[in-house]
Amino acid sequence: MMTRTFFTAGALFAALAVALGAFGAHALEARLSADRLATFEVAVRYQMYHALALLAVAWAVARWPGSSAATAGWLFIAGIVIFGGTLYGISFGAPRWLGAITPIGGVCFIAGWVVLALAAWRGAATGAPSP
Repeated sequence: MMTRTFFTAGALFAALAVALGAFGAHALEARLSADRLATFEVAVRYQMYHALALLAVAWAVARWPGSSAATAGWLFIAGIVIFGGTLYGISFGAPRWLGAITPIGGVCFIAGWVVLALAAWRGAATGAPSP
């Protein structure tokens, strides 16, 4: 079940990143200042990176059942929502203090990668079979 959840979330977040990227390139270029457009592009880029990471998490959950890989997936989802959400908001004129929340999403991304690495390390160390 978790495999399906993370693979679906990754695919949907990736599709949304492509759509938002196209929207930014074609509809926002003339409407946003250069720095706001750059902020928007950072949000899209990190969303795509972590959408792809969710696909890796789906594989890891299947390969190492009972590992902490699922925790990594939830951290990536939280990171996309918090990091991307605050940057998208700032791009469209939300109060700049929202930027103080953005690093929480970044910490979620970093923690997700560390937890995923630990899941892989522990799964490989126990000789967990592949599915």
